[in-house]
Amino acid sequence: MARRFLQGLSADELQYIAEFLGSCILDHRSQTECTRGQLAQGIAQFERFRRSAAGIRDHCDDDHKMILLLEYLWRYGPTQLSVGVRASQI
Repeated sequence: MARRFLQGLSADELQYIAEFLGSCILDHRSQTECTRGQLAQGIAQFERFRRSAAGIRDHCDDDHKMILLLEYLWRYGPTQLSVGVRASQI
């Protein structure tokens, strides 16, 4: 099922998921079980850092990618993440 989900995504959408998962690997300080709300907050924090680092202002397309990422992680992704999925820091 995860494979079918991913096959329906564009290259940009797949790259966005890869960027998020890569940031989770790089920020491996503490991994915790996440609720759907914590995942959403972590994705939002990731997007804020991503936008500020790249100087991105128009984020309409990224909102769509954030929703796809949340659905992918909630349904098929790892159960523990660490990227800015520490909701207390948001």
